[in-house]
Amino acid sequence: MSESEDGKWGIAHVHASFNNTIITITDETGAETLAKSSGGTVVKQNRDEASAYAAMQMAEVVAEEVLAQGIEGVHVRVRGPGGNQQTNAGPGAQASIRALARAGLEIGRIEDVTPVPHDGTRAPKNAGF
Repeated sequence: MSESEDGKWGIAHVHASFNNTIITITDETGAETLAKSSGGTVVKQNRDEASAYAAMQMAEVVAEEVLAQGIEGVHVRVRGPGGNQQTNAGPGAQASIRALARAGLEIGRIEDVTPVPHDGTRAPKNAGF
């Protein structure tokens, strides 16, 4: 896993909520998007957008694109819904990381970048009677 060699690295931003999963791969600075995919591009039903199957399909598509551009490895940044919603990532997070590795990309660091409020807005009221 030595990055000092010639191999080019990128950053895989995985936004995994419970309604959808979005994978974006950028260069190391995060400025230029190299490939992106979301749940709606690979499955027909809306209910399946956040599934592990959809995440695996998306990861295969973006991995193929970036491998063709000369990227050999990625650092993964996983993000859940965050804010005052749920802080843990959806079902597509782990599946997408596994599929990226299986597609031939080297996985560097895996980092959780879910936004955590420092006592921001008031949480929504509990609607359960």
